[in-house]
Amino acid sequence: MKSILIREIKSFFGSPIGYLVIAIFLLLNGLFLWVFEGDFNILKSGFADLSPFFTIAPWILIFLIPAVTMRSFSDEKKQGTIELLMTKPLSIWQIVNGKFLGAFLLIVIAIIPTFIYVYVISTLGLPEGNIDMGSTLGSYFGLLFLIAGYTAIGIFTSTLSENQIIAFITSVFLCFVFYFGFEGIATFIKSFEDIIASIGMDYHFKSMGRGVIDSRDVIYFVSITILFLSLTVYKLKSLKS
Repeated sequence: MKSILIREIKSFFGSPIGYLVIAIFLLLNGLFLWVFEGDFNILKSGFADLSPFFTIAPWILIFLIPAVTMRSFSDEKKQGTIELLMTKPLSIWQIVNGKFLGAFLLIVIAIIPTFIYVYVISTLGLPEGNIDMGSTLGSYFGLLFLIAGYTAIGIFTSTLSENQIIAFITSVFLCFVFYFGFEGIATFIKSFEDIIASIGMDYHFKSMGRGVIDSRDVIYFVSITILFLSLTVYKLKSLKS
């Protein structure tokens, strides 16, 4: 698995992909949070918190993570190297986990520079340091689980076609459904609104953002991640047989 992980990281940073992903994520967040007028502008909000960042980041990642993961297995299939990959002395689970961790770590690296936002807002607060660190850390923790879920979905959809565009669109669709779709459906079914909404990622992400890490939220995200990684393994086994 380590060899696959290292290969993935090298492929990301051996080409413009890794740098482009980090730059796009930071640029979009920076523009929405500090430059553009609107609901996401922190300076105009009058509150010393990062809630605008944690509102917009999941939507940017819905497009950014599929762009990173779309090549994971679809490119291997297109180039005909998927069979060679399968002959390596690694289990399919190790191959999948290596691909998953490579993409996951790239997005985490893109998230790390945003910690400077915490420092800036803490400095600008009145009085200085007036920021809810519990809520902020809980939201960052939730963002890591959200990234894991998105990445697992993206890795799975990359096995469905050798066409990277199809993998990208399918991944964006599934990430959207799991993040916002169930909450949208819940508004039309009032009698089961809470139950249906709780199936979505947004429900659990917001729960973590309150600053209290509930084991139910952690179990939910871990289950989603394992589910899609298991589907990836199943799909690859079907290609192997």
